[in-house]
Formats: sequence, structure tokens, C-alpha cells
Amino acid sequence: MDALDLARWQFGITTVYHFLFVPLTIGLSVVVAVMQTMWVRTGRVEHLRATRFFGKLFLINFAMGVVTGIVQEFQFGMNWSAYSTFVGDVFGAPLALEALLAFFLESTFLGLWIFGWDRLPKRVHLATIWAAAVGSNLSAYFILAANAWMRHPVGFTVEPGVGGAPDRARMTDIWAVLSNDQAWSTYLHVLGASFVVAGLFVVAVSAYRLWRHHDSDTGMFRGALRAGLVTTALAGAVVSLSGHHQAQLMAEYEPMKLASAEALWDTEAPAGFSVFAVGDTVAREDVIDIRVPSLLSVLATDSLDGRVEGVNDLQAQYEQRFGPGDYVPNVPVLYWAFRLMIGLGVAGIAVGVVGLWLTRRGRLPRRDWMYAVAVLGLPAALAANICGWILTELGRQPWTVVGELLTAASVSPGVSLGEVAFSLSAFTLVYGVLAVVEARLLWAYVKKGPGHVTPDVEPGERVPAFTY
Repeated sequence: MDALDLARWQFGITTVYHFLFVPLTIGLSVVVAVMQTMWVRTGRVEHLRATRFFGKLFLINFAMGVVTGIVQEFQFGMNWSAYSTFVGDVFGAPLALEALLAFFLESTFLGLWIFGWDRLPKRVHLATIWAAAVGSNLSAYFILAANAWMRHPVGFTVEPGVGGAPDRARMTDIWAVLSNDQAWSTYLHVLGASFVVAGLFVVAVSAYRLWRHHDSDTGMFRGALRAGLVTTALAGAVVSLSGHHQAQLMAEYEPMKLASAEALWDTEAPAGFSVFAVGDTVAREDVIDIRVPSLLSVLATDSLDGRVEGVNDLQAQYEQRFGPGDYVPNVPVLYWAFRLMIGLGVAGIAVGVVGLWLTRRGRLPRRDWMYAVAVLGLPAALAANICGWILTELGRQPWTVVGELLTAASVSPGVSLGEVAFSLSAFTLVYGVLAVVEARLLWAYVKKGPGHVTPDVEPGERVPAFTY
């Protein structure tokens, strides 16, 4: 093991950890804004209580997302300086827009929302949470546009280094970077997945309260449960459609990722979708392979007899184009990450669809196991998001920028194995502590219920700011 291996592990661990909070922040910001809009329009106290209750949970998650996201930026300079040198000119624009426009909008108006309950007019205060939600979603787009450029680099030229200096990618068209096919398609997919997570978060919390706490807020939590189920079902449709488009983009721009995720060793036309496979990755052949005929062709090409390139043919093409080397990512990890992403994602969406049927016409589930399943939908959706992110990032290997910069050439040349090991150990320890803090805070506030954040307010009275 060398510094490159540990640097990859460190970035992978911190990215996966950070991404536990990102989708919930993106989706829950809008859900809370909708809840407050319902209160402003109707004046019904249960909408106010839901806004304040889920708003407090949103703020805890937001704070954790900010803290863990900062670490990502530090690693670019610490462990990946060669990568930062190459992509800096291209990444500068979208990341600057994210920090100066989107995050500034999000954090500023979120602060106004937190402290403006008893200071701002009701509709002005409502506008602050909507501005924060817009900022959160804009922030996601700019970051995903930068990430998409790594998978499909456009709008740039490579400027050769002079006097031994490294080559640099020089941006020539900012619009090409921001309107990249991979960017907007990935954004729709991540946005849909984020609303699935947010919907199931509301479902899980509401189901737990209805299951374990029979109090005066039962009506509020039943309404929240229905809202979370609707959000999950609608967002699930977006995830499905955008996921289909993502598969087509993989076939066009990242065929090796698609072939590896399917353990498709040889080119096929038509190509079947693998349901379960056991194979030899050294010999690149399957021992057991159960496939649905033509389904992969439909996903990748919208045709029953579409041609999908296999790993062996693509490896030969890349060797001819880029020179000798191993251009095949980790097939077993990609194969199972792809299936877990789909399986767990479908399970989470099914909670939303089936839950809507079970709670129709004022009903509530009557069996304890139904509430338990509703609660378990949340970790399933989070795990599906993580598997999707692993598929996205590992599927790009051995490149950091596809076709332009190898991962092996991206690591900082002056960082030792011991230094990376120390920082990895420190981050793991700190993140473990933060995980305990986050879990305890969320659990404590969920158990307390809405009463601790929403005092009894008569119509026309000012609503006091949050107490902590």
C-alpha cells in the first residue's frame, strides 16, 4: 500500500460520509418551505408545528453537512495537488459560483429564517426559507457540473507546461461546462434521489411518532406522513426517468463503467441485463449469469437489439488509444453497487407508493410491522444514494478526468504514506464522534416532539425564534 491508495480511501470515506447529509439538506429545505407556505396560507397551527419541528431537524443536518463538506476542499490541496493544478482553471468558475452565489444565498437567508420568526413580517420570513432552499439546490448544480466535467470534459483546452511545469486544463467555454449533458442529467437524478430521502425522512419520523407516541400531535404527524409519502412517490418517478437517461449517457461517454457495472465482458447485440452473476474477474468470464434478455439494450439504447460494448473490447480500444495499462475499474464493487442502488432505491420508493394506498381516506396502518417498514425506508434510501455515488466515482477509474488525467498522476508528490495515514485516522475518529453527536441530537428532538420548538401561539401572535 502506498500514499495513493490511502489518499483514495480517505477521499472515498469523507465523500461518502458527507453525502449522507447532502441529499437530506437539498430535499428537506424545500419540504420545510412548503410546510411553512401551508401555514402562511391557511393559518392552521399544525402546519406551523410541522414547520418548526422538521425545520429544527433540517438545521441539525445542515450544520453537519457544512462541517463535513469543508474537509473535501482541503483534500484537493493536501492529497491531490497534481489534480488541482490540472483542473484548477476549469473548476474555479463553478466552485466560485457555488461558494459566492449559491452557498452565500443559502447560508444568509437561512440565518434570517432562524432568527427572524419574531422580527420579520410573516410573508417576508417565508421568502427567506424559500431563498435558502433555492440556494441549496443551486449549490448542488454547480458542484455536480464540476463533477460531471471529470466524467465528460468539455469547453476546455490543454495548455502544455513550460520548463517542466505540469500541463493544465484551460477553460474556453463556461457555458459548455455548465450545460454539459452529464451535468443536468446527473442533477435531475440527484435531485430526485434527494427528495426521495427527504420524503422518507419525514415518513420515518412521522411513522415513529404515530407508532410510539399517541398524543395531541397525531393529526399533525398523519398529515406529515402523507406529505412525505407523496414526495417520495413523485420523486421516485423523477429518479426512474433520469436514471434511464443516465444509463444512456454512460453508454455514450463512459462505456467501460456501464460494461463493468453489468459484468459484460464481451460486446453483445442485443444485450441482457444481469440479475445475478458470479464470475472470474481475472479470466474475465462468468460462471453463473442470470440475465433478462434485451433489457440492457433498452436501457442503454432504447432498442431491443441495441449494441452494448463489453469490457474486453473496450480495454483493447483504450490500450490502442492511451497506451498500455489496465483501464478496467473494480468490476465486483461496481456490479453490486449498481444492483444495491436499484434494489434499495426501488424499496424506498415502494414505501411511498404502498404507503399512500394504506393511508388513503384518513386511514393509518394498523400493524406495528408496517410502521417499522416505513422507518426502515430511510436507511434504504440513504444506502441507495451512497451506492449510486460509489458507482459514479469508482466507475470513472483509473481516471480522475476521463481521457485526460489518470488517478495515479493526480496525487500530491510530496505527501508520504505516514502523513496520509495520520490524517485518515484523525478524520475517521472525528467523523465517528460527529456521527454520534448527530444521531443523538436527531433522536433527542424526535423523541421530544414538536412541543419543544413550537409553543402554543394564538392567531395573530408573533412566533418566537428557535430555542436550543
